[in-house]
Amino acid sequence: MNRRTFIAAAAASGIATVSSSHAAAHTKPQTPAQPETDAKAAKFRQSVCRWCFGGMSLEDLCKLASEIGYSSVELLGPDEWEVPKRHGMTCAVATNVKSNSIGKGFNRLEHHDAMIAELEERLPLVAAAGIPNQIVFSGNRAGLDDREGLRNCAQGLGRITPLAEKLGVTLVMELLNSKVDHKDYMCDRSSWGIELVQQVASPRFRLLYDIYHMQIMEGDVIRTISANMNAIAHFHTAGVPGRNELDDRQELNYRGIAAALAKGGFTGYLGQEFMPTGDAAESLRKAFKICHV
Repeated sequence: MNRRTFIAAAAASGIATVSSSHAAAHTKPQTPAQPETDAKAAKFRQSVCRWCFGGMSLEDLCKLASEIGYSSVELLGPDEWEVPKRHGMTCAVATNVKSNSIGKGFNRLEHHDAMIAELEERLPLVAAAGIPNQIVFSGNRAGLDDREGLRNCAQGLGRITPLAEKLGVTLVMELLNSKVDHKDYMCDRSSWGIELVQQVASPRFRLLYDIYHMQIMEGDVIRTISANMNAIAHFHTAGVPGRNELDDRQELNYRGIAAALAKGGFTGYLGQEFMPTGDAAESLRKAFKICHV
């Protein structure tokens, strides 16, 4: 399953289903395992994106992630938020609402009413669960000019950020590549996203900077994030090319990138969003150690 398929399925059902979630809901809370690596020494926290590890149940993924030292399993729907809590973790980013998908987003005025209505219901739940971020998307261009799309996004987000500010939840719009994975997606360059943050002008709207996607689109990752840290609330990882492990088969220096985040004072979450080609548990352990600076 790729991410687009996962998000579509989650949006259609209102949740990201997990085979063991009903049984797990009736088990008593577990004492979190002692992390394999001292996470307290880290300058920022690490998270795991659920959709990449669908080969194991959410319960098993949370148990494993907690043992390694991760602080979050993210991109979960409301019916799943209690699972990471049982393992001493949180969900760093709530999955998208049904009306706001990668292809259908804030860049068109006719979508705003439905998205705002859903977010008005979702954000109080996110706040009550202690989740820091709610993901949103720009939508595809479909012939729309980028400047008009930018204005439309700013207008729509301006309607919901007052509630986000009141509740203390940050809306994060993800930067995705339109070259390989998400053809025609509008928020595909850091400069466009940064200008949107400036136009919205709310402390509760920021970017989700996906390192994998932005390496494909523009490169210059460390300088870009170092110069614009105040516009970014969350990061995602994956190896380029291939979207796989953070190993020597790919071109990014994730240890150097993590060091730049720490140097810049980043205190949010770095979400591991790679698709493992081998043993998933071992891949997660190695990724955590690479980014643990």
